[in-house]
Formats: sequence, C-alpha cells, structure tokens
Amino acid sequence: MTVIRLQALLAKEFRQLLRDPRMRFFVIVPPLVQLVVFGFAATFDVRAADIGVVDTARTQETRELVAAIAAGGRYRAGQYADMRSAAVGMQRGDIRAIVHFDTDFEDERAVQLVADGSDSNSAQLVLGQLIGYIREHERISTGFRPAVELEERAWYNPNLDDRQYFVPGIIANVVLIATLTLAAMTVVRERELGTLERLMVTPIGRLEFLVGKLVPVACVGLFDVVLVSAIAVFGLDVPFRGSFAALMAGSVLFLMSTLGLGLLISSYSTTQQQAVLLAVFFIMPAVLLSGFAFPIANMPETVQIVTYLDPLRYFLVVIRDVFLKGAGVGEHLREYAMMALLGGAALGLSSLRVR
Repeated sequence: MTVIRLQALLAKEFRQLLRDPRMRFFVIVPPLVQLVVFGFAATFDVRAADIGVVDTARTQETRELVAAIAAGGRYRAGQYADMRSAAVGMQRGDIRAIVHFDTDFEDERAVQLVADGSDSNSAQLVLGQLIGYIREHERISTGFRPAVELEERAWYNPNLDDRQYFVPGIIANVVLIATLTLAAMTVVRERELGTLERLMVTPIGRLEFLVGKLVPVACVGLFDVVLVSAIAVFGLDVPFRGSFAALMAGSVLFLMSTLGLGLLISSYSTTQQQAVLLAVFFIMPAVLLSGFAFPIANMPETVQIVTYLDPLRYFLVVIRDVFLKGAGVGEHLREYAMMALLGGAALGLSSLRVR
C-alpha cells in the first residue's frame, strides 16, 4: 500500500461523495430531521390527555378530587352522565381513562379507574399517575402523616425527562442509518457505473481499495456524531457531562461494525436499490434489539442472547452514560471490547468478499 495511491483514491471518493447532490442531502438533512422529530415526539410521558369523570356521588370531596387531578396539568377532565356514555367515549378514542365515583362513595371510599388498554404503556402511566393524585389528595384531606416519609430522587435525570433519555439514542441511530446505508452503496455504485472493473485492473491493492472506500464514510459518521450532538446540547438542552474522547472512541469502534456490515451488503448487492433495502432489513432489528426503546431485560432469554451480536446495544450504553452520567473511557472497557470484536469480524468478512 503506497501513500500516493491511497491519497488519490481518497480524494476521488471524497469528490464523488460531495459532488453527488443526493449524497450531500443524505448526509446532512435526514440526521437533522430525525433528531428534531424524535427529539420532540419520542416520549412515553402522558401530557394533556382527556379523561372522563362519572360522578354519581356528587359530593364536595369528589369535586375537589377532580379539580386536583385537572390542576396537575396532565389531564383534561370531561363530565359524563354514566359509565355507558363514558365507555362510548373511550371506544371512540375521545378519552384515555375513566374516573368513576359511585353513589356510595362516602361510605365505601372506593374510586373506580378504567384505562384504555389498547395502548398498554400509556394505560400503565395513566393509572399510575391517577392513583398518585388520589393518594396525595387523600393524604392532604385527612391530614394523615405516614410513619415513614419517602424522599424520592432521580440521579442523572432529576426531572425524568424522556428527551434526555431518547436523544442520545437517536444520535446512535442516526450514525447507524447514515453509515450503514452509505457503506452498502460503495462497491455496488462502482459496479453500476461500470468503473469497478477499471479499478480492479489498476495497481490499487485490496487493502487500499477498502480503506479508500470506507474512510470517507467513516468521516461522514463522525461528522454526524459531532453535528447531532451539538444540536442536542445547544438546541434540545440535553446535558453532556462526560468525556468527548469517550464519545469519539465509542463512535469509531461502532463505525467498524456499521462499515463492515455495509461493505458486506454491498458485495452481495447488484444495484443500489437492493443495497438500500438490505441495509434497512438489518437496521430495523438492530434498533429493536438494542434497548433503544424497550429494555433488553424485558425480552425473552433467547432474544437477549441474540442482542449480544448487536453492536448498537453497546454503543447505546456508552453514549447515554457519556451524556447523562459523565462517563469516561475507563467506565466502558467491556462495551469497547465487544464493539471492537464485532467490528473486526464484520470488516474481516467483508474484506474476504471484496476481491
């Protein structure tokens, strides 16, 4: 491998990457759109939800309790005459839950809560929040002082803001999508243009060819990491407490896997459209099995075993801990080692395919 040939090949690849309007658009616009959309839309919290109140007891206490729920700012309470009309409202999707005070409320001290279980996650959140409102109102109205006072505190994310949890994961997903798709189109683009055969008859060796193809895509990935991280910190108020070196080290090791897998896809594809479809086929399971939205511990044991082969799983741990916990390089040596192992295997297999 000579420096002159490598420089020439890298210059060619960078020019080709920056000259193509579609590539420039793909490098810059989709990461920004994903960050903005997911940064504001991706949340498990329940805000400004409509609930139905069936108050057949009609007492001062039930009115105060409904007012306390509405004063929390999370729910808008609408009155229904009976449970049948409230059930119709839930069936239509007008309300997320029903709070029912029966006529014997003063004697039984019972409140019926009904949630729309078609969205199980929201139903659990709504029920938990409504139970909290009711218990807090009961404590205040009766003046009851518990024997043990609970002091709740959340470290690293004091307000339990979903955005601070999701946005670092979105950065990892942006890097995965951009680099895997670009790498998947590298070799097959040359094949479609008819220039692959010309490259093969030049003195360029296989290692020079691979380095020349992958380094520009790696630079795009690192550029996306810096760009999206800056927008997350300065535009979305996500704290960055850790080491920038730890973030970049994790990014480089993660890129080994995405570039290797993308090059492997490119070697099996005959058209760029086929390469993109195969890349999407790998991206969806990688995101679902990474713990981005669903905890890995809640998955079946057989699926948990499969997640060990997902490099995004380890990068998510690194990037979230760097942003929220202030982690440095030394805290995640295991994750770095696993990403290096998976990345080395992916690059090794892809290099054997590209001849």
